[in-house]
Amino acid sequence: MRYPPQHKLATRRRILAAASAAFRERGVEGTGVDEVMRRAGLTHGGFYSHFRDKSELVAEACAEAFDEAVVNLERIAAQTTPGRRARLLIDSYLSTHHRDNRGSGCLVVAVGADMARLTGVARNGFARGFERHLDRLGEALRLSEDPAENRDRVTHLMSSLVGALIFARAMDDPGRSNALLESSRRMLRRAFASPL
Repeated sequence: MRYPPQHKLATRRRILAAASAAFRERGVEGTGVDEVMRRAGLTHGGFYSHFRDKSELVAEACAEAFDEAVVNLERIAAQTTPGRRARLLIDSYLSTHHRDNRGSGCLVVAVGADMARLTGVARNGFARGFERHLDRLGEALRLSEDPAENRDRVTHLMSSLVGALIFARAMDDPGRSNALLESSRRMLRRAFASPL
């Protein structure tokens, strides 16, 4: 039986969504094609009618995950001052909800270390998506009217957010993890969100 083209596209999107969540929860190295296809409600054999290999899946799932962040960036961009835009990002990124929900959380935190060990299509796809994400984040935050300074400030803020979330997720004591999130929010607000 032949399926219409939109069926194949819908199935591909289902696989990408399953891969994106699995990679965020378990990392790229910890997630096999079988796991992705199971999550998508499909058999392993169907994988190769959509992707050449896992590297291509990783590249496309990363691009998809970065594109998903656009909705949040639009909320940030709608704030009226740089301080308010930065504060919204800081508070939402360093929330207990974000810490505890890896499958829908930041891709950079989840797979950044994996990408440092990969080469080829997967790493290139992630790098392109991440560069585009930083550009979009810079456009949303508008922390400086000077483009180079804006890029530097956005990169510094993003690096700080990623590091704080990694630390918070690594702690096995919820109280200490919560305290780290709170202190990081406070320090980053002081550096990037005042005045509101």
